[in-house]
Amino acid sequence: MAVKGVNKLPVKMNEKDALSLYKRLAEVNKTLGKLDAVLLSSVVNTSILSLLSYNESVQSTRIEGTQVTFHEIMESSRSGAKNWQQREVLNYKQAIDEGFTSIRDGDVISTRLLKKLHKILMSDEARGTTADGGEFRKVQNFIGPDNKIENASYIPISANEIADYMTNLEFFANGEPHRSLKIDEGNEYINYNSDALLRIAVVHAQFESIHPFLDGNGRLGRILIALMAVKEKLLDYPVFFVSEELEKERIRYYNALNAVRGDTPDWNPWLTLFLNASEQMAINILKKIGNADKHARNGLEVCKTQAQKDVWLSTFNLPVATPKQLAELTGHHPATVKKSLEYLVEKKLLDKDNAAKRNIPYYNYDLIRVISSS
Repeated sequence: MAVKGVNKLPVKMNEKDALSLYKRLAEVNKTLGKLDAVLLSSVVNTSILSLLSYNESVQSTRIEGTQVTFHEIMESSRSGAKNWQQREVLNYKQAIDEGFTSIRDGDVISTRLLKKLHKILMSDEARGTTADGGEFRKVQNFIGPDNKIENASYIPISANEIADYMTNLEFFANGEPHRSLKIDEGNEYINYNSDALLRIAVVHAQFESIHPFLDGNGRLGRILIALMAVKEKLLDYPVFFVSEELEKERIRYYNALNAVRGDTPDWNPWLTLFLNASEQMAINILKKIGNADKHARNGLEVCKTQAQKDVWLSTFNLPVATPKQLAELTGHHPATVKKSLEYLVEKKLLDKDNAAKRNIPYYNYDLIRVISSS
């Protein structure tokens, strides 16, 4: 029997679950604080942000069933997507970058912004591309193992309710009061003025439950997590990428989301899972930044000239790149860059494709391994 629909926000909880969550929340926020401090002191903090964003794009689309690796995406970011799966990942990266720019420029979480990002996700012949890219669905959809509604595990709200539900979600997401966000006295709630991390968790689950688009809801919902973290200044850097942790427990993730739906929602499994995934994400990114930093500093010690140092650090922006690309990035003459790259290959810091005759790519494999490790 399929679960149907979802209640509007806010989220009602029993006192015992609420106390347990807030205790866990304090621990997770402490770990997130460490992540901010480490990023601040990292020698490669700005370049690593883009790579972590690429990794998020890979991991989020893997939840939807793609098999693209981080290494393949580093290749395709240099030479262009070779198939729809790579296009889907690159679309995700473009959408998340566009979203970050909008939020930094003062935008709020809005239907207009989400539609704009959805259009990017659905563009260029990626999976699920339809004429409705950037438009809310006009028909009933459902989540299930096949295309038969009688086998559905969840049937979202009807299309004519989407606008009303999204208004409710927008006010909640932006931390603003609204007549629809009403509460009964004497109960525990997570509402528009609650802690940012819990609100982010609620917004993601609610968006997935509304399921406003025909396709791409999962991907856009995970982008929404990262955008809200930037808007709420949860971290000083845009690295709140939790998809890798959710992908490791995909079935638990889907089960927890389904539990918040219907007439008798249970939010505790999802909120607990989200807090655990957020903490694990912070620990994992801390490890990646530490290892990348160590790798960068080791390389700098081997470099003899400023050009070599500049070229070496530029491979932390582009771990698969040609001399021409790195010349544009560093401002050094292509011949100087080529000479520096050859020196770094000689010192076993980089590898090059010896079979290529022109536009020879150079690889910072140790960095690729650091970023893609889980």
